[in-house]
Amino acid sequence: MPNTTRQTGNASKAVDFDRPLLLTPGEDMTGYLTAAIGKTLLLAVTCASVLAVILIFVFITREAWPFLTSGSLGELLSSSNWYPAHDSAAEFGALALLAGSLYVTAGALIIAVPVGLLAAVFLSDIVPFRLRQIVKPIIELLAAIPSVAYGFFAYLVLAPWMQENLGLPSGTNALNASLILAIMAVPTIISIAEDALTAAGRELREGSYALGATRAETLIKVVIPAAHSGIIAAVILGMMRAIGETMVVWMASGNAAQVPSPWWDLSQSVRTMTATIAGEMGETVRGSQHYHCLFALGFVLLVITFTLNLIGEYFLSRARRARGGAK
Repeated sequence: MPNTTRQTGNASKAVDFDRPLLLTPGEDMTGYLTAAIGKTLLLAVTCASVLAVILIFVFITREAWPFLTSGSLGELLSSSNWYPAHDSAAEFGALALLAGSLYVTAGALIIAVPVGLLAAVFLSDIVPFRLRQIVKPIIELLAAIPSVAYGFFAYLVLAPWMQENLGLPSGTNALNASLILAIMAVPTIISIAEDALTAAGRELREGSYALGATRAETLIKVVIPAAHSGIIAAVILGMMRAIGETMVVWMASGNAAQVPSPWWDLSQSVRTMTATIAGEMGETVRGSQHYHCLFALGFVLLVITFTLNLIGEYFLSRARRARGGAK
């Protein structure tokens, strides 16, 4: 009997709620109105975010439409001659600007993807859990540093160092911008790739070990292939972080509207689409062809980033389905 009484007392404590199970009509109405107001506020915030994105699309498309319908879109995507300020013979060839964006983005990914993937593997499978809980937040804090701070470091520290120690004619070049963009993209790649690797599950690893595989074989042949969707999504989101950056490439790339020759030479100065928009929009006459051309550049950049976002969301959804066991 004493044991039964003790168990009954513990059970009564376990179900001891502050809110009564039987509500009065007023309490029931108050709870219903509170829930309805909360749902309405959350719906309004969500709709406001969606509406903001739609308005951005509409605004950029509206401002770019006069240029897109003027027959100059072919010149924009096929010519490298960017002389929009010439009154008599203005040229709007943005091929060099597009190439500059691709150069710094590709250079950043060449550096950031191996570093980010190796760091993600280290955090998910090698480092002790307590150390991981300390290291990962510190890495993610790199994403909180303002891009202008990275730009100042690239311009005032890295550029003179490259010019003095590597013998380059100019320290502001595609390599400089790529290095800083890689540092900025690494936290995104590490965070998402590490989540994907961790979500592969302990059972998968133990099954591989049970079959006689080593840790390296398990990581390379089992865990990484199982998490490939999340890793691809991490790379794509890191690419979006690099291709949409403005301040760093404006301060560190040299701003020369040219396609590097030879094509593999990252020591030459380049100019990106984002830096061009940021540098020229404030000095452009509103309503001029130059003005609409800059919005056309923004429209092209928006299409690229939106496409990358859709691809990234596709692979993230595949990773979530694999994590939930869906076929």
